Amino acid sequence: MNYSPTREAAQARLTTFVPRAGPDYARLRNYDRPPHDDVSGLSPYLRHRMITEDEVLESVFAHHSPAAAQKFIQEVYWRTYWKGWLEYRPSVWASYRQSLHQHLNHIQTQSGLRRAWEDACRGQTGIACFDQWAQELAQTGYLHNHARMWFASIWIFTLRLPWELGADFFMRHLLDGDPASNTLGWRWVGGLQTVGKTYLARPDNIAKYTDGRFQPAGLATFAAPLDGPPAPDRGPLPTSAPMPSGKIGMLITEDDMSPEWLIDRAQPTEIAIFDGTPHRSPLSVSNTVRTFVTGAITDLETRVGPIKRLQTSADIIEWATGFDHIVMPYAPVGGTADALTDTGLTLNQQLREYDARAWPFATAGFFKFKDKIPKLLAAYDEQLPLL
Repeated sequence: MNYSPTREAAQARLTTFVPRAGPDYARLRNYDRPPHDDVSGLSPYLRHRMITEDEVLESVFAHHSPAAAQKFIQEVYWRTYWKGWLEYRPSVWASYRQSLHQHLNHIQTQSGLRRAWEDACRGQTGIACFDQWAQELAQTGYLHNHARMWFASIWIFTLRLPWELGADFFMRHLLDGDPASNTLGWRWVGGLQTVGKTYLARPDNIAKYTDGRFQPAGLATFAAPLDGPPAPDRGPLPTSAPMPSGKIGMLITEDDMSPEWLIDRAQPTEIAIFDGTPHRSPLSVSNTVRTFVTGAITDLETRVGPIKRLQTSADIIEWATGFDHIVMPYAPVGGTADALTDTGLTLNQQLREYDARAWPFATAGFFKFKDKIPKLLAAYDEQLPLL
């Protein structure tokens, strides 16, 4: 897929896909066959909120009933569920990052591990499907969701590499690399997220859903759950701070690139952006990802006017001294939020209504969350077609 980093391109992709968001999507969504026209391709835009979940759902409901588009609606809410689950348990992200640093240290001292890790990242393992997916990801910044599951399973159970290194490989290369979806998805494959439940990549499943492009041999035939601590108890969810008065600076991050909703409310004196993309990983994030986000920032300027670009925590601290308050769209758990915390500043963070409605239901597994989707869809009652 070719992703132009503009809101116009996101809207065009949405318009093209929506007619297929009903039964066609449910029937074909699991097939990994380039150029991946069976799926929406909206994830890089949603990850950076160049378009929003509200916009996508409203567009779907202009063409389909909730029943007809059920599978696609659930996929939109999967990403929401993962984010809410991690907001309840931010220590899971902190634990992942700590373990990642340990494994990155190990590859400096263990030559066998380093060689196996490098071969996997370069797509030189000798497993044709895995190698193709690694190269596709590195070249395009995209990988079909089913391929991501197979890839993670092979990484963990066939190659026996630490899952944290695989999650980091995805974070460095995926245009839609999201701390919640990515981290928790890898944990799910490994049997850490839903305790005891793993995902095993099977040759027949790969052959079927790649239309016979791949028929791998030598894959692991058993997936024993990885060892790890149980999920921590839930903490409090974030809430919006009261909107302040005075001289306001607005800070935007790459996590929410449609900030007009908050600009209208806060009426800031100046707008700045902190691109936390480099904080996705301790290693270098791919040029493909960095170029996409930089282009998205340039596109944002065409809509909201001049934006001051801040590169470091020190830049944020210096810029903030010129204002009574700094208001910003909420920065969800992840590397960008970590970098903002490191500034020590008091930031007035505002939640979108979409997140405030949905995150409280992300208390347990997705199936319990899924039962709440009809209640969440009540917010769109006026848009639902009578089909």
